[in-house]
Amino acid sequence: MKNPNQLRLLVSGGDGPRECRLAVSLVLARMKVEARSMNLSWSATLAEQDRQKEPPSALVTVTGAAAAIFAKNWIGTIQWTAQSPFRPHHKRRNWFVGVFDLGIEDTLASRFDKKDLRFDTFRAGGPGGQHQNTTDSAVRLTHLPSGISVASKDERSQHRNKHIAMERLVARMVLLQQQKQADAGSDQNWHHRQLERGNPIRRFRGAAFVEK
Repeated sequence: MKNPNQLRLLVSGGDGPRECRLAVSLVLARMKVEARSMNLSWSATLAEQDRQKEPPSALVTVTGAAAAIFAKNWIGTIQWTAQSPFRPHHKRRNWFVGVFDLGIEDTLASRFDKKDLRFDTFRAGGPGGQHQNTTDSAVRLTHLPSGISVASKDERSQHRNKHIAMERLVARMVLLQQQKQADAGSDQNWHHRQLERGNPIRRFRGAAFVEK
């Protein structure tokens, strides 16, 4: 059943150049700050191959009472006006990122076949002393058909870590599906093609990403 206080947003630079991918990173950083200021749980999932560079897209999951308000502040086109840090003499100054509500009706977790999932527990590392985790409460979850693996050691409860790992697996699978559509040039992947550059919902400028 869908959690009414949880939303998933696709943040995408579309088919834009490297500057748009950098803008995606800047939007994610700003989103994280704003989510925490609104007491929201926030996470961003990147494709495995994008973790060491500017990502073309990311899946953001926000959870909390103010999730809908947060989403309303971001869904639409984001404009970043700045000189390219990669091409100093390039004339273009405006770069665009789209934020889309994925509109997931129910959690994908219910669609997974249990036989395709493997949970492994392990002892989470951390500082010593009385707060050291001395039980195997950390969880690694592997989706066997795809080989996708995620882990959670955020909580001291194994049950909570299993729940978090499942949410991370869902996010990774959704993002993978979006990127496969983008790579294939699928007409169904309208998220990456529908950036309304003429009507941005928010505008930022400069290397410091200051809101106008």
